[in-house]
Amino acid sequence: MPLTVLLVEDSPGDARLTREVLHGTNNSLHLVVASDGAEALCLLTRTGTYAHAPRPDLILLDLSLPKMDGHAVLAQIKENPNLKTIPTVILTTSDSEADIAQSYQLRANCYLCKPAELSAFERLLRGINDFWLTRAILPEQGQTT
Repeated sequence: MPLTVLLVEDSPGDARLTREVLHGTNNSLHLVVASDGAEALCLLTRTGTYAHAPRPDLILLDLSLPKMDGHAVLAQIKENPNLKTIPTVILTTSDSEADIAQSYQLRANCYLCKPAELSAFERLLRGINDFWLTRAILPEQGQTT
């Protein structure tokens, strides 16, 4: 069964590049994209038009998002007993010590800074696939404790 990744990213260019690199590395991957924090939470909680959205195996979360920032999204994910076991990787341009500390205080599983150089960003995405989607053992779907 293919793994589902929720990418929460407001930059269409970064979302497109992430999709291309991850699918090029792992063609069985199912990537769902939310363009803001509110949409991400609707997808995760299967609210409204997202009632049949798949539960992701991994979340890639940007911090700088419209409607609801990444820290607020992360806090709600990790406070929800049905979502808190989904590994959540912060994937952002911010290298601010305050952002890093707050993300880990909110129980992010990993914090990665997006490099500005295209080839370095592609290598980072391939590394995410190699570790999180190939080597790491992820919680089974529906596990809530």
